[in-house]
Amino acid sequence: MRGVTDDVPLDDAPLLDELMPWSVAPLRLGRSWIVAPDVRTLRARWERLVGAEGAEREELFRPSRARTPSSSVAALPGQRTGTVRFARESGPCPEPVRLAHGPFDEQWLLPDHRLIDTARPELWRVADARQHFVVEQGYVPGAAGPALLVTAALPDGRSPAGRPGRIRPLFRRPGGEEPNVVPGLLPLLSERYGGQVTAHDVLAWAVAAARPSAAGCRVPLPARPDVWSTGVELGRRLTDIQLRGAHGGERPRLPGGRRPYVRAPIPARPTTLAYERGEETLALDEGRISPVPAEAWEFHVGGVRMLEQWFAHRTAPAEPGGLEAIGPAAWPQEWTSELLELITVLALLAERDGERAALAAEGPWMPRAALREAGVLPVPDTARRPASVLDHQEEGPEGQFALL
Repeated sequence: MRGVTDDVPLDDAPLLDELMPWSVAPLRLGRSWIVAPDVRTLRARWERLVGAEGAEREELFRPSRARTPSSSVAALPGQRTGTVRFARESGPCPEPVRLAHGPFDEQWLLPDHRLIDTARPELWRVADARQHFVVEQGYVPGAAGPALLVTAALPDGRSPAGRPGRIRPLFRRPGGEEPNVVPGLLPLLSERYGGQVTAHDVLAWAVAAARPSAAGCRVPLPARPDVWSTGVELGRRLTDIQLRGAHGGERPRLPGGRRPYVRAPIPARPTTLAYERGEETLALDEGRISPVPAEAWEFHVGGVRMLEQWFAHRTAPAEPGGLEAIGPAAWPQEWTSELLELITVLALLAERDGERAALAAEGPWMPRAALREAGVLPVPDTARRPASVLDHQEEGPEGQFALL
């Protein structure tokens, strides 16, 4: 087949940046107190802040160069929050939204533009019930773990180690319109593989086949249709696991005999997390969860163990006096449910590592020259810019409507 070679080096494989060219930098929240693992905490922090006045409110707010209580800021797209200067805010807490706060850690965010240093409004404009966000992980040489993660929740783009990666929405417009795929790629792959290739197929293949590199995530494209089909099917399963039932899918579950259960109650304020390998038990002080597969415990992203990071985000001591110090008086039941689901997600993903490794050993691969010959590369500049989304009004500062 023309444009195919058995030995395509990794640095000749196309970058994800070339296949899904529109990307957005990670959010810069600016203040940690606007994120929490539970909604009640955020509402309590809001009430404490709007109940303060003058210098106390400013100190609790934690001003930065980008945001102070006197900043004049438009509302985030799709959010019904106040736009008066926060120094005069006295209204109720806005409804928190789900946030993918780094890999595998879904928390809650106050979606108020006055509180976020750099919120990336272009992401909020396309966030809806049909959107998938691909988050490229920071490159750490030799580190194990997936190069790409997928979430239905708005991601902040945090990476546990290394330089934060980019955020790539699957669609450039709301409602699943205009795939974020380089023009010409879908027709080319459809012809090569003998069937219609969709944006969801490209996403699935990338999730299964992406390889980290210093230049960015590389996504080798196979020459054989059977390899493509195998990779797309694997990528769909990996994506479904990560989405955790979003968009009408099924929540991830291990077989009955392997599902983790709470064997001893988790204490009100656990301070340590440990793994008892022989018993396949996760210990939170005297609390016990089992069975926990060793693969779930050992699951790393960017050199960081995911279960340890998830636990630390919920138990690390906060500086006294600030809004960060406001939190649950005891370990909430929903955290236990979320931990059980996280164990399940990590275990199911780890079970597929062998398939991912086998896919990486397949070939032949399509060289970048084939994409250039087909006119897919180089990427046109327009594909790297966000689409114009003008189907709704957005409230600007002090209640004025923004001009888009």
